Amino acid sequence: MRRRRAAVAAGFCASFLLGSVLNVLFAPGSEPPKPGQSPEPSPAPGPGRRGGRGELARQIRARYEEVQRYSRGGPGPGAGRPERRRLMDLAPGGPGLTRPRPPWARPLPDGAPGWPPAPGPGSPGPGPRLGCAALRNVSGAQYVGSGYTKAVYRVRLPGGAAVALKAVDFSGHDLGSCVREFGVRRGCYRLAAHKLLKEMVLLERLRHPNVLQLYGYCYQDSEDIPDTLTTITELGAPVEMIQLLQTSWEDRFRICLSLGRLLHHLAHSPLGSVTLLDFRPRQFVLVDGELKVTDLDDARVEETPCAGSTDCILEFPARNFTLPCSAQGWCEGMNEKRNLYNAYRFFFTYLLPHSAPPSLRPLLDSIVNATGELAWGVDETLAQLEKVLHLYRSGQYLQNYTASSSTEYQRIPDSTIPQEDYRCWPSYHHGSCLLSVFNLAEAMDVCESHAQCRAFVVTNQTTWTGRQLVFFKTGWSQVVPDPNKTTYVKASG
Repeated sequence: MRRRRAAVAAGFCASFLLGSVLNVLFAPGSEPPKPGQSPEPSPAPGPGRRGGRGELARQIRARYEEVQRYSRGGPGPGAGRPERRRLMDLAPGGPGLTRPRPPWARPLPDGAPGWPPAPGPGSPGPGPRLGCAALRNVSGAQYVGSGYTKAVYRVRLPGGAAVALKAVDFSGHDLGSCVREFGVRRGCYRLAAHKLLKEMVLLERLRHPNVLQLYGYCYQDSEDIPDTLTTITELGAPVEMIQLLQTSWEDRFRICLSLGRLLHHLAHSPLGSVTLLDFRPRQFVLVDGELKVTDLDDARVEETPCAGSTDCILEFPARNFTLPCSAQGWCEGMNEKRNLYNAYRFFFTYLLPHSAPPSLRPLLDSIVNATGELAWGVDETLAQLEKVLHLYRSGQYLQNYTASSSTEYQRIPDSTIPQEDYRCWPSYHHGSCLLSVFNLAEAMDVCESHAQCRAFVVTNQTTWTGRQLVFFKTGWSQVVPDPNKTTYVKASG
């Protein structure tokens, strides 16, 4: 596996040096056609393959129509108003194009539609939409990973910014199974690429601080496939649950709060209530401590139609829920409830209660229990998470706490203790005890609760909630000057 990833990454980097970013997308071992030689034709579909090319054309059209719906507004209850603006400037030289013709202008010979419009001009962040020109001189290409359909790479733009590139994985399961079934490489690429295009549209329509930013895209010929698509997005770090369990409660709570805000946005989006059918930690990334959804190709806007409550069974591995069927013939809140229970079973139950401040644990337990029973919707869940944030950020969670010791501390300004560390959990630093505190009184209380603590050093660094970071020490045999820190040592004992 390492050898395969290294080969793919090396090929990707070389392709950039040659000015063709998309050559990376071919499976290891495939070779470009020699000069004057046409690409090897794809095998014709055999008899009995579910209708052959006609079936493939039907599937492409279905995905095409899905992308078109999301481009204009979602169907079903609560859908946003259709958006009549053009989603891309199709004029010659328009953004993201390297040729004057629109890349979706040619329909497939078997009757499948061409490309639908890509997301509109103007990126979620400041500055113009990135296009093919931005990919001509990238550096440091690294393979990040791949899934059923897409492969992801990390590159650095000429200005130094690191971004992620997503493209159809030519050696992936989605494209490979289609080619084996229908024998039409170009048509199968188009079928797979519509999932990437759907994700582009949803990233654009669902813009939010907890949705990955879409920076741009590029259509470019790559060997025997014309108009291959690469999307350019914000770069995030994979969500590793084992590592998250070793981080501070404050950082873990931030992830759960981010998820709560995201689910609230999805439940009230311009498209209607959006559900994530593939809801796992690997569908999310971390950007500066914030959780963001990155995979949206398996998202769905349509609520489930029903004739009665027996049609509204929400199934999970551990248990099932039966939801009411509305008078309009839709399962009430199924998209929202599916997201919420998945948030409970993948995130809340592991990250919220453990090592939390004792006074906050009853409220956190109620959040976990209510989401695990689907007793609350996303509105109430987010309201309770925001309440926890307010109590923690304001220090109100300390109001009913009485200090257990009256030990006095000597203040030594502009100083620090460079050594004499000990480990505690959870700590912001692996080799020492670095914790966040609301005020000096809480720092003293923490020191009193640690048997080995004899001093602590208050830094000028703060966490995302504004709390100060403090090093706790076993002694103060060596105190050195530091204008950015203040040392406190026990006056006795």
